[in-house]
Amino acid sequence: MAWTYILRCADGSYYVGSTIDLDRRLWEHDQGLASAYTRRRGRRPVQLAWAAEFARVDEAFAFEKRLQGWGRAKREALIAGRTDLLPGLARRRGGAGR
Repeated sequence: MAWTYILRCADGSYYVGSTIDLDRRLWEHDQGLASAYTRRRGRRPVQLAWAAEFARVDEAFAFEKRLQGWGRAKREALIAGRTDLLPGLARRRGGAGR
């Protein structure tokens, strides 16, 4: 089993990651032992905002990469459980009018 997760950082930003041990990874983020992003001043403490479990590590990693491409509004809709809003919040590629 593996997890994809979103953390809400103390500065209001979000961090997206994946792991096979969610509890351990959250502890590492909060201790400043995980990613350089959450290690920076003002980002801790972190709070788990959303998580999903996957059967395989590669699935969790692929969904992490997908979420990393999402904007703030789309991440917040997912966190709020408003999956109905996700298609309308998709980023447009190539500029307006496409």
